[in-house]
Amino acid sequence: MRPVPATPDGPAAGGGVFGPSAPGGLLDVLKVAAVVLDDRGRIVLWSPQAEELFGYTARDALGRYAARLLVHEEHLAQVIELFATVMREGMSWAGVFPVRHKDGSTRLLEFRNMRLRGESGDLYALGLATEQSTLRRVERDLALSTRLVAQSPIGLAVLDPELRFVSINPALTRLSGHPPETLTGRPLRVALSFLDVYLIETAARRVLQSGAALVDQNVVGRTSTDPDRDHAWSVSYYRLEAGDGRVLGLALSVVDVTDRHRAATEAAHARRRLAMIADASVRVGTTLDVTRTARELAGLVVPELADEASVDLLDEALRPPSLPGVRDERLFRCLAEIPVLPKDTGRPEPGRPDSTYEATADSPVGRCVDTSEPFLLPRVGEEDLARIAGGPENAGRLARAGFHSYLVVPLIAHGSVLGVLRLRRTRHPAPFDEDDLVLARELAGRAAVSIGHARSYQREHDTALTLQRSLLPHRPSPRPGLELAYRYQPAGAAGEVGGDWFDVIPLAGGRTALVVGDVMGSGVAAAATMGQLRNTTRALADLDMDPAELLHHVDRSTTGLEQATATCVYAVYDPERHACLISNAGHLPPVRVPAGGAPELVELPTGVPLGVGGVPFHTLNVPLRPGDRLVLFTDGLVEVRDESIDTRLDQLMTLLAGGGDHGLDRTCDEVLWALRDAEGHDDVALLIARAVEQTE
Repeated sequence: MRPVPATPDGPAAGGGVFGPSAPGGLLDVLKVAAVVLDDRGRIVLWSPQAEELFGYTARDALGRYAARLLVHEEHLAQVIELFATVMREGMSWAGVFPVRHKDGSTRLLEFRNMRLRGESGDLYALGLATEQSTLRRVERDLALSTRLVAQSPIGLAVLDPELRFVSINPALTRLSGHPPETLTGRPLRVALSFLDVYLIETAARRVLQSGAALVDQNVVGRTSTDPDRDHAWSVSYYRLEAGDGRVLGLALSVVDVTDRHRAATEAAHARRRLAMIADASVRVGTTLDVTRTARELAGLVVPELADEASVDLLDEALRPPSLPGVRDERLFRCLAEIPVLPKDTGRPEPGRPDSTYEATADSPVGRCVDTSEPFLLPRVGEEDLARIAGGPENAGRLARAGFHSYLVVPLIAHGSVLGVLRLRRTRHPAPFDEDDLVLARELAGRAAVSIGHARSYQREHDTALTLQRSLLPHRPSPRPGLELAYRYQPAGAAGEVGGDWFDVIPLAGGRTALVVGDVMGSGVAAAATMGQLRNTTRALADLDMDPAELLHHVDRSTTGLEQATATCVYAVYDPERHACLISNAGHLPPVRVPAGGAPELVELPTGVPLGVGGVPFHTLNVPLRPGDRLVLFTDGLVEVRDESIDTRLDQLMTLLAGGGDHGLDRTCDEVLWALRDAEGHDDVALLIARAVEQTE
């Protein structure tokens, strides 16, 4: 009689949830062997797994006494007694027992033994066995997985292919705010409703479809336990598959990375601030111009730091110290402003309203100037708005723009307050804080130093220009046999006043001295040296010297001058002889333009600059007949950074060749317009003389 297996409860095999299982399941891993013995202990059933586990084929085992086949002699009595107890009392037995393999080795197997009763009432013993090492490994893995999932601080969950929760660990339960029993079988969106559910579900379905894990997808949200603060989580998705590749569902992990997210956000914020400071060193103070520096500062802080900015300087800080007038420490001039603009206008550019206003002592601007300390108002109320705006119209504009936070920082250079930087926030959701104040203070300090330098430069530039203009000749009186035109242009905003000069000196016998010179260097010292050299030249000209001898004496006079090096061309025109005696001290040669002929550079011995000393000068006799022109100029006319001087001289002569029919003043203007460096880095002196027939 063979045992009849019991019918399992539930639906019949082949219907409902029942179906074939693919290899690779837990039972296949354990390789559980089944052996059935009759009531005398003979083997009546031998499974394929038993053949693999014990080494005996079914032919070897069936009909033999199991104890004699599988048990060592020293354990035989114990096994027979155990078998009798199980068969007699119907109790089950479980445990580990050493079994003899067909190859003679001994193996520890985990057994489960129980008594079975057949249809006819006969008794059988069923033994289920597997290797102890395999079973213990599976038990350890299972225990480890269970404990890890239960005690992990990471939120873990398993979902079915429909994204319904199969299991969820305590960590994720705490995050969701729902008891675990209410989540099992519920959709994913229920447990993680505090996150961007659409984003998470989309990612989960993509992983289910592709099988490619999706790791460390950051999401931000607020939980029911902390609804006032943003938290960040890293969510990862892994598809779960059976041994045959069947999709079982999805594993989901949720890690709270709020601290890391905040640190990264703060680091990015710090990098942006450092970038602004670095930009300030490049973008602010690019020129020695006060207004442009103010515009550069306003353009730097908007929109990265503020939505609206104004750079206002004290009116007295812009006024030259020598300028008379009442000193007013409350009058400000707005040099640059970026107002609140519509959102679709792009990056705003600073304007120059050049308006003035008076700040009262109790206003934020007045307090900032009085104390030399910033004024921070994180939250602007209605009363604050009326005090800040300076008028109902401006207050209404700021209110409509959403003005909610205000910061005023003094512009301090060399211990003096020059003005203020005013910042307002309308679109930035957060108010100004201490970090913003520190950044604004740093930017304002750098800009203030540039503004201070620009003020000093402007004052020195104005002084030098005034001195230089006072030393240059006024419109010369008409000279016998000559028509004259001249131009002097100082360096532009990017440069400095230099020592260029020209002169027309009356001499005895109707002759005329023509002089053009250039003191090396710039500023007040160069202008002063230029004045001394011009006066010396005029004094020596009265002695009726040869041009080379005159330059020799001028050269000796440079001893002791601060700016002792200069170049010069000195020419004496004699209308009776229609000739010029010319000597050169290291200067560019003049251009002679014959009437009806092509312009040419006068081939003079170059000589050395004044102030070098010890080298003789030479005089050349150059014909200058009626209609001929002589053009003298300084290097600022033809020297530029991106072209060679030969190219520029060719351009000059081309211009002079085409201007024969023009008046000399028009020729001067055309030459300057065509050749003058757009940036005006150097000053220029230009003198044109045309020989004419003398009238009685």
